[in-house]
Amino acid sequence: MSVIQKIQEKYAKLMAIIIAVALIIFVVMLAFENGGNLFRSMNTTTVGKVNGKSIDYNDFLKKVDQQENYMQQQGYGASGPMLQQQAVEAAWNQEINQVLQTAELNKLGIKVGKKEMGDILYGANPPDDLKRQFTDSSGFYNAKMAKTQIDQVLKNKSGTPEQITAREQLIAYIAYLENNRMTEKYNSLLANSANVPKWLIEKENADKSQMARIAVVRDSYAANTDSTIKISDKEIEEYVNKNKDDFKQQESRSISYVAFSALPSAADSAAAMEKILTAKAEMDSTKDIHKFLALQGVQTYYDSYINGGKIQIAVKDSIFKQPVGTIYGPYIDGNNYSIAKLMGVRRQPDTVDVRHILIATVQRDPQSGQSYPVRDSASAKRIIDSIQTAIRSGSNFDSVCVKLSEDQGSKDKGGKYEKVEPGGMVAEFNDFIFGNPVGTKGVVKTEFGYHYIEILSQKGGSAAYKVAYVSKPIEVSTETENRAEEEANQFAAASRDAKSFDANAEKLKAKGINKNVATDITPMSYQIPGVGASRTFIKNIYKADRGDVLDPERVGDNFVVAIVTEINKEGTLPVGKARFQVESLLRNKKVAEKLKQKLGAPATLEAAAAALGNKPIETVDSLRMTGAQTNNLASTLSSEPKVLGAAFNPANKGKIVVVDGANGIYALRVDNIMATPVADANVAEQRKSRYQQAKQQAMYRNPIQAMRNAATIKDRRSDFF
Repeated sequence: MSVIQKIQEKYAKLMAIIIAVALIIFVVMLAFENGGNLFRSMNTTTVGKVNGKSIDYNDFLKKVDQQENYMQQQGYGASGPMLQQQAVEAAWNQEINQVLQTAELNKLGIKVGKKEMGDILYGANPPDDLKRQFTDSSGFYNAKMAKTQIDQVLKNKSGTPEQITAREQLIAYIAYLENNRMTEKYNSLLANSANVPKWLIEKENADKSQMARIAVVRDSYAANTDSTIKISDKEIEEYVNKNKDDFKQQESRSISYVAFSALPSAADSAAAMEKILTAKAEMDSTKDIHKFLALQGVQTYYDSYINGGKIQIAVKDSIFKQPVGTIYGPYIDGNNYSIAKLMGVRRQPDTVDVRHILIATVQRDPQSGQSYPVRDSASAKRIIDSIQTAIRSGSNFDSVCVKLSEDQGSKDKGGKYEKVEPGGMVAEFNDFIFGNPVGTKGVVKTEFGYHYIEILSQKGGSAAYKVAYVSKPIEVSTETENRAEEEANQFAAASRDAKSFDANAEKLKAKGINKNVATDITPMSYQIPGVGASRTFIKNIYKADRGDVLDPERVGDNFVVAIVTEINKEGTLPVGKARFQVESLLRNKKVAEKLKQKLGAPATLEAAAAALGNKPIETVDSLRMTGAQTNNLASTLSSEPKVLGAAFNPANKGKIVVVDGANGIYALRVDNIMATPVADANVAEQRKSRYQQAKQQAMYRNPIQAMRNAATIKDRRSDFF
């Protein structure tokens, strides 16, 4: 025991150190497994870095939300995850550009002062957004109104959530305008620094004047295929390493996947058909169409007439042929079974011009889109009746409208709406203006309040229809979804490596289920072609290693089982991918060496022609160094820089020169080099013209890309989105 105790005492410290070192190594290895960041597990709000400047997640998220709101307002077609991902990408590019450009602008001292910003917002050339919003009835931009409202919004530092959001959006918009102005200044600075030196024009004129007469024997690489020529991986790698800028790749991954459909089955379709047939029987017997539609969950019944040409239903001609009161269907409409009941037919104008005065019972908040009551129905009716009486007694319609109408969209135009099409107004308004003759005046109640309406004119005429629609979606049942999920789980459980994955996928072909491939999946992709949109799925792909089989993931209408087949790190293309681009180039070089050995050092073109298998000797009398060529052969030779270089080298005059070009081997004899007059040799005028061209090109050439190429950018968005 004493011996053991002595050993413990003597080596205790050493063992403690060994254990500590082992723990450190374990932690570091774990860190690299988690992406190479020792502190990755710690909470961080850094979404990325640009030249060392951190981009905070919370600040960045606000900009993403602003981008998303802006895209929605501008009517972008995308929605949901696709819209958010587009907003993330736009905000990221904006953030990078802002950081890089701000650094350059600060170096140069470029700013936008308070007075200049006032001129941007309220001057003679305001932004189109403000111009549209604050153009008054005279058609001119009302700068005073714009300033009043902008100042009011900026003061709301602690108002309602909607007011605070509006203020943040306005601040961001003003910052955007400020940034645009500074960008214009920066680009103008670059454009005005353009220079075309005199020596360059003189050199170009001299080159244009040069003309050579040569004779040539040529042989193409394509005509000299040689199966013995092999290009090794090492040769590909060496070439790529010497030309890294031409072989860059971004981070990406590839997968093979099998998709198990969770679309509605035949049984699900039959269930939907049964529901629509039940609804058809009830619709046929109902006395109250409004109540029936409400019970069926129909929210958009338009209880008025729309001209047939404006109705966008594929089966509309069949519906219109039915007698009034008849139900057409069921028919397929997208992913629904639908029926349509023809409620009425009449002939009505194609467009109508009207004017009206509105006394509102509700108003809509422009920020939230929510409606709120402003007066009761009885009060609104009394006011509109008094307006009707006043106008009948001779009061001016325009004056009353400007003073009392609560329709902000028309009051400054005398209440006018021109070229109104059927369906362009709420049903009650539509019925009145399309169902009565020109000159009719009257009071109409709608969901907005009471309108005093006058029909000014009507144009055209065609058949119009009132139709009630009911649809029942063909939905996937729980049984169908569970069956697809179970099939995916069974496949994933039996396919834990590449070999078993491929073997099991092969067996599924008999069921019509095929293995597919998806490549170039980047960390911030939101959609995989052929699979669908799912950030969760893409994140899981990036959490896996090469050869890992992912658990089944619901993506769109499928349960997807995928295996990671390729991991490409950001940097230089690997040999396998670069081979496609490089192999033919290196093979041509080896072919060129063989052809040069065959040629040797020919004393005459006749000897060169014989060495290459009796190739013809071709002559070019007027080969130009630059500009248009006189014939096809001259054009072909002008695309070979080495051939041009040899042809216009004075030291080669009278000699036989062998050149390995991009497309073939050339043996050429330079017979003569001469200078010809240049049509336009006015150097001063040429410089002036080229300077103006350079300025124009510079204004459209964004320097930010050059800044990005030189910047160090760390992107961690995929950790957050």
